[in-house]
Amino acid sequence: MHKTLAVIALIGSTLVGRRRRRGGADLLDLMRSPSGNVLSQLPKKLASLLGCESARLELKWMKESLRPSDHPSTLQKMVERRLQGEPLQYILGTTPFGPLSLLCRPPTLIPRPETEDWTLRLANTISPKSSRPLSVLDLCTGSGCIPLLLCHLWPPGSTRAFGVDISKQAIKLATDNAARCNIPAHSGADSLCNVFVPVLGDFRDTKFLKKLGAPFDVVTANPPYIPEQEYDQLSPSVKDYEDPRALLGDLPESPIQNGLSFYHLIARFLAEKGILRNGATVALEVGDRQAEAVENILHCSAGLRHTEIWTDPWGKQRVVLARV
Repeated sequence: MHKTLAVIALIGSTLVGRRRRRGGADLLDLMRSPSGNVLSQLPKKLASLLGCESARLELKWMKESLRPSDHPSTLQKMVERRLQGEPLQYILGTTPFGPLSLLCRPPTLIPRPETEDWTLRLANTISPKSSRPLSVLDLCTGSGCIPLLLCHLWPPGSTRAFGVDISKQAIKLATDNAARCNIPAHSGADSLCNVFVPVLGDFRDTKFLKKLGAPFDVVTANPPYIPEQEYDQLSPSVKDYEDPRALLGDLPESPIQNGLSFYHLIARFLAEKGILRNGATVALEVGDRQAEAVENILHCSAGLRHTEIWTDPWGKQRVVLARV
């Protein structure tokens, strides 16, 4: 989740690539109402903003998302929202994440393709079994995308995941996404299934976290990591729609505003006795040029010496992985 203007553009283009379909009408055809009239000059404006191909595809997806009961002006309003800078994922209400289709609602952070990439890689790195289920903790869970994808990919009955977030909207969205993905919050006595439990809480409360399912076999996090100076330069399509608590990487009381405050907090939590099981894996997403600093934090503050850095498909150091 690299929050810079360049990556905001990348997110849109990547989403276009992931939703791409062959064929399709031109922009004017896509903006015709049921009566056959062209709704407005909005297609040209959208093409000017996004480029003709991206605009055509986005219009196609908007039209496909319409329900029979929608008012004829709904499509036009969707395009107007897009022209105002609202993220496409919020307009459509969904986004792909691996094989999943997840709900998206403002202000909860939109799952990014780089997060999808390392989550898929993590799922392939670990091989849980139902005979010895793993306890998974996802901090700053947001939409629940990381633990839900792990639960979906790993064998039934092999995973009990907890997703913690301080935002009520995020926990509600994560709960709705779990239902959408048919991943229950409780395992029945006679059913073999993976479980995801969204939990409202502050991960700085370590006593609260310990009660969830410690010791944990896997701890993941995509925490806030943007320094305030960089946040001020972000596109309005991010700042005006996504929760700043999911973006800003420093607390107001932090003496150093470098975007790393939450990694220090996570490292202190991981260092506590009884949190990590022997052989546990920790995966932390990081921002641009933060990987080595976060790796050092895990070494010095959490005592985790066996670490490596994963690079994403766009050439950025994206994840610090640690093993106990």
